[in-house]
Amino acid sequence: MKDVEQPTANAGKFQNRHVTADGSQRASVALSRPETLWFNTGTLCNIECANCYILSSPTNDALVYITADEVSGYLDQIEARGWPVREIGFTGGEPFMNPQMIEMAGACLSRGYEVLILTNAMRPMMRKTMRAGLQDLCTRYGDKLTLRISVDHFRSELHDEERGAGSFEKTLEGMRWLRDNGVRMAVAGRTVWGDSDADSRAGYAAFYQAHGFDIDARDPGQTVLFPEMDETAEVPEITTACWGILNKSPEDVMCASSRMVVKRKGAPSPTVLACTLLPYAPEFELGDTLQEAERDVHLNHPHCAKFCVLGGASCSA
Repeated sequence: MKDVEQPTANAGKFQNRHVTADGSQRASVALSRPETLWFNTGTLCNIECANCYILSSPTNDALVYITADEVSGYLDQIEARGWPVREIGFTGGEPFMNPQMIEMAGACLSRGYEVLILTNAMRPMMRKTMRAGLQDLCTRYGDKLTLRISVDHFRSELHDEERGAGSFEKTLEGMRWLRDNGVRMAVAGRTVWGDSDADSRAGYAAFYQAHGFDIDARDPGQTVLFPEMDETAEVPEITTACWGILNKSPEDVMCASSRMVVKRKGAPSPTVLACTLLPYAPEFELGDTLQEAERDVHLNHPHCAKFCVLGGASCSA
């Protein structure tokens, strides 16, 4: 497990789980409406992006491949705990690097869950076995399956700036195949270039129209625009008083509605994390079972403030 270094810009902050630097009571979030359970399929990826928050690459196996049997075990726990889960999400790394990706998605779909897979739609997804599996799942479950494609920017040169030369065209090839085979798509983009929300959505709308992609650029669930998660940026700590000041509810924060399961290299079994964005922060590891993961989450990290409370972002559809 990686050590988490305290960013210089936030020196003195985010040190105590219960109290902020000025002695105020730190805000916490209860798991009030568990709607999404995420599985990290492993940190291995076919490419290495410039600003990957989880440091995925062709060599990073800090999080190893989770198995279909392990996923099914957590689906059993959802039912045993009575969690009202609507959606199962898969993220990586690149999920289609995991040889059991189709089997895992099928296990979730067969139990009635919606399934969301985050992918770059490149070569791992385009392997013959994966394409055949996706065609079968689409035939059996239709729009219960969604692939959210990483298109960092609608302009090829900016997308390739993040993901490497030629990446945009390879992703576009995968998206065309998904379109032609009726697989439901969404898109995840980035706001690092400073475009306004309106300009970004107009650009994606033109991109979708040009290629015949049935994706709504105005719907934040279909076109998700993520801010960069810079841990060195100065951010305020969130206290219990902030809910009233910001006119925001703890239920609006991502950890009120989701958890993520990962399997660390060398670990005998998977573990449950509070958040998809903090895979290497030990404080946000809640235990091996969903029952253990039902406890409150204290917002003791810059991402909690900048990305979730102030940014209002969510990884779910």
